[in-house]
Amino acid sequence: MFEFAAPARIIFGAGALQNIGSVAARFGTRALVVTGSSPVRAQSLISLLTEHKIAVTVFSVSGEPSVELARQGTQLGRDSAAEMIIAMGGGSVLDTGKAIAALLTNPGDPLDYLEVIGRGQPITQQSAPFIAIPTTAGTGSEVTSNAVLASESHRVKVSLRSPLMLARVAVIDPTLTHSSPPAVTAQSGLDALTQVIEPFVSNKANPMTDALCRDGIQRAARSLRLAYEQPDHAAAREDMALTSLYGGFALSNAKLGAVHGFAGPFGGMFDAPHGAICARLLPFVIEANIRALRERAPESDALRRYGEIARMLTGHADARAEDAAIWADDLSTALDIAPLGRYGITPDDYPTLIEKAAVASSMQGNPIKLTSDEMRHILIAAQ
Repeated sequence: MFEFAAPARIIFGAGALQNIGSVAARFGTRALVVTGSSPVRAQSLISLLTEHKIAVTVFSVSGEPSVELARQGTQLGRDSAAEMIIAMGGGSVLDTGKAIAALLTNPGDPLDYLEVIGRGQPITQQSAPFIAIPTTAGTGSEVTSNAVLASESHRVKVSLRSPLMLARVAVIDPTLTHSSPPAVTAQSGLDALTQVIEPFVSNKANPMTDALCRDGIQRAARSLRLAYEQPDHAAAREDMALTSLYGGFALSNAKLGAVHGFAGPFGGMFDAPHGAICARLLPFVIEANIRALRERAPESDALRRYGEIARMLTGHADARAEDAAIWADDLSTALDIAPLGRYGITPDDYPTLIEKAAVASSMQGNPIKLTSDEMRHILIAAQ
């Protein structure tokens, strides 16, 4: 038995943004628009909204989403009597907007609802209408039921999570990703790939997420490097937008694994983009998981699935599971993914990071429980 949750409506394709005025008008006449650090990039969105007589208040997000940003945005939403939240940007912007929408209708502080570090109270009220418009192909946050927030005081990132947080509408226009800088394309794209690999081998995989992951893996395999090298390649950008979308569905309806189990604590302890962390960890987590499965669970279906992943990534019918890690490492090198040491981690940080990662929600989906030594070896290789 499994369940599958999704937004009420998805609009996908080149030029999809042009529908935003009529889509938003269904939810009211006052919108809080959450944007990135340069609100000018959302000017087309704002113009389309004003054409439909929707009053706009802008909340600009710089850097990774945080508990404090969620508080500030929620207060601004209340002060402006916003009837809907529209977030246009990368995963950080979408997660911030999603959190604000949930907190507008559920009283209290983010810490009342956050898992791991907070009180973990359930969200009981449907979020305010939330419209997600991604401008990067990476997190799939436009269709997920959680918002990842950093807590400076706890030095960790954790999720606000509930099916009631799903967007009412996700507007995915691949042309919005064409202007992404190469580094963002690389980092977010490898995050998108990670999010169709981890749910495929997770202990909560199901037939629907399997179908999405298989298609997403193949699309990323043929298009991520192409999108990086030729930013205006429309077909490659569309493939990556779909991979990101599929990954969002997959992680919401299956589980992730050790890459994201590390990424949450790492992002809370160091100033590093989420996509960059996942991109660097991916090949080494694949390698560690395969080794652990061969040693302790050789009959595991996850081992067979890693072999399938290797064949999809490489295009070789005789590829072995280990070839998936080699392929991912080669691609990371080609896309100039930096080692984790660039962000300040040292061996002294390993014990704390391993302790936090071991209890992270995503780590519980890993196909096999990794030992502390295995987790340490991943960090050593990724540094």
